[in-house]
Amino acid sequence: MAAKKNKKKKPKATGPFRRVVAENRKARYEYEILDTLECGIALVGSEVKSLREGRVSLNEAYAKVKNGEVWLLNCDIAEYKHANQFNHERRRPRKLLLHRREIRKFAAQAAEKGLTLVPLKIYFNQRGLAKVQLALCRGKRVFDKREAMKRRESQREMLRLLHRRR
Repeated sequence: MAAKKNKKKKPKATGPFRRVVAENRKARYEYEILDTLECGIALVGSEVKSLREGRVSLNEAYAKVKNGEVWLLNCDIAEYKHANQFNHERRRPRKLLLHRREIRKFAAQAAEKGLTLVPLKIYFNQRGLAKVQLALCRGKRVFDKREAMKRRESQREMLRLLHRRR
């Protein structure tokens, strides 16, 4: 009778596995985030390679609804140096992949006064697919930004005092 080999099973990833490629930190300062949504992004091969290297900038990026489709504009994905003639344009419009009901919901809300669709981060999910976290945002006014800075500073000061007492 042959002895069975005990194969070690790979542990399953607990929680949502995400390898964040780029994050738009400025968006959290500039905008008040009302709602977020995960969506896919249509890319060409050289763009995926460049993303895996982390050569992307979301600083000036935003999304817009055109003809029932959502497009990511001004997202700067650097050219992949080994792609030669098959390279991509750096700031070309990229289609975001959403269900129709999600597009209708977000389009209706984005059409309201002062609301914008802003990408917060680009990441690869557990299956290796590139995803974009899109947020429905309202622009903050200057006094809102100052108020948030004061609140953060007072919290830091409180933490400093607590640590000194210990």
